[in-house]
Amino acid sequence: MTLKLQKLLESLEDYTILGKSIQQDIDISAISFDTRTLQKGNLFVAIKGMDADGHKYIQKATEKGASAILIEDVTKVPENIVVPFIKVLNSRKALAQLAAAFYDFPARMLKVIGVTGTDGKTTTSTIIHHILNEAGHKTGLITSINAIIGDEVFETGFHTTTPDALSVQKYLAQMVVAGSEYAVIETSSHGLAQYRVEACEYDIAVLTNITSEHLDYHKTREEYVTTKAHLFELLSSSSKKENVLKISVLNYDDPSYGKFTNYDADRHFSFGLSNKADFCADDISVDGTLMQFTAHTPKEQFKIVSHLLGEYNVYNILAAIAVAYSQKISKEKIIKAIGSLKNIKGRMELVPHEQGNFNIIIDFAHTANALKQAIRSVRAFTKNEIHVVFGSAGLRDIQKRKDMGVVAGKLADKIYITAEDPRTESAEAIIDEIAAGCLQEGREEGIDFYKIPDREEAIEKAILSAQDGDTVITCGKAHETTMCYGTQEQPWSEYEVVQNALTKRALMLTENPANKKE
Repeated sequence: MTLKLQKLLESLEDYTILGKSIQQDIDISAISFDTRTLQKGNLFVAIKGMDADGHKYIQKATEKGASAILIEDVTKVPENIVVPFIKVLNSRKALAQLAAAFYDFPARMLKVIGVTGTDGKTTTSTIIHHILNEAGHKTGLITSINAIIGDEVFETGFHTTTPDALSVQKYLAQMVVAGSEYAVIETSSHGLAQYRVEACEYDIAVLTNITSEHLDYHKTREEYVTTKAHLFELLSSSSKKENVLKISVLNYDDPSYGKFTNYDADRHFSFGLSNKADFCADDISVDGTLMQFTAHTPKEQFKIVSHLLGEYNVYNILAAIAVAYSQKISKEKIIKAIGSLKNIKGRMELVPHEQGNFNIIIDFAHTANALKQAIRSVRAFTKNEIHVVFGSAGLRDIQKRKDMGVVAGKLADKIYITAEDPRTESAEAIIDEIAAGCLQEGREEGIDFYKIPDREEAIEKAILSAQDGDTVITCGKAHETTMCYGTQEQPWSEYEVVQNALTKRALMLTENPANKKE
């Protein structure tokens, strides 16, 4: 597949050609922003990143056969480079626009749904995807877990919620080829701030909630909220598709609700537990590992039964119901689809086992609010004690560490503080910051909370300690396949570690049956 360079440049809002004039017949075989994967005939886009500057690799890009170079900093262009240079104000934004053009603007041939917020993005996106597919609308999905296109599943990368702009547009193009009608995109604040979703032509925008998160990157809560709001700017500014309404779906109970109602849309829907919301819920109950509630819509009410547990999942389900309602999906199809969704990988996921009458849950909770909601959710079906295993990532949101310790200290019975991608920070130092919150709540180290830097050891201790009626919940890693120590990603599987701990528990019981609880 090739495209003429001049045709690609027509997608840009503004650009300047430097040096050698561009001929109409220059073919571009692909777009690349990484010289490690760049091939002859590619257009190289030099991006200024947080850790590296693509302008430093211009010479290497030309040596590998790049047909043209797109830049934003003319002072970093080497001398004696003979390929065409295109100057833009923002190369990240230009990358998204060029990628969309290269793949023939796939978002224009889909109904695109974006889900943003601090917590619940993956779950809400997955529920929407499931309802639409079950209702007979072929739908693709891009989340932090993976991309699903038809029957194919693609990994989306390490520690990444929204893939890079090239990958997003490629996935959307594959959805078009697969005959998809809808695309659901989990849209992170990083994805919005770094223009990864700039050319996604959104038709529906959903906000789950906003709490403090990613302040290492966004610096202030106000900047974080403004970044989230960019999704709704994209919703209101992108061209309308024929017979497709622009829909805004907002959390009525969230403090940010009023700010987000100011963005233009054809229809505004709200959801929440407040009966003032367009989509609300009451009569919430948990029976074993099933949750039930009555959902109220602007037209009717109906009973929902879900395998997804916790009050926060009531919010996620209501948001998905609002999207389904906006697409004229019947209540019967909504009820059936929600009831048939057994679990979401790493989202309050129940691990089946035969090593005792206790529960094991794997969850992605990595903020103080998410941890609070997760522990409260398992309390609803836990007869005895809750054992929680968690940490906090290095180089990320330092201020949340003590808050997470406070939450665990208030709500859990046994606490195992451990590593979660310490990066170049000391895992022990991070653990001490979290432990300060536990101590503030009157918890005692070695009695009801433990500092265990080795995450595998921490999970093992929790599972070996569990008694009948207890719940063990591991938080923060879930679906992720690596753990970052220093600057190196090391293989990691929360699932494998849990299974190994269960195997060890079984061996211990076999060797010493007296340990088995009747």
